[in-house]
Amino acid sequence: MTKDQIFERVQGILADSFEIDCSEIRLTAHLVDDLDLDSIDVIDLAVELEKEGGFEISDDVLLEIRLVQDIVDLIYCRLPAA
Repeated sequence: MTKDQIFERVQGILADSFEIDCSEIRLTAHLVDDLDLDSIDVIDLAVELEKEGGFEISDDVLLEIRLVQDIVDLIYCRLPAA
């Protein structure tokens, strides 16, 4: 899976789960400042990503996620090597 494909999936999750317009969801978008997610929303997002990806996101890693790019990079790094 490419980073572009991951971004499209993350964009879909954010749009569906939090009713965010896809045009607002960019790699550089800040989850709190740009997309208006609160701390509970970020936890809900992490749970959804864990379900989709089949991996756990530790609290320490979750605290480091600020941008959509951070999510894409996290998922890309967790993918099994092809």
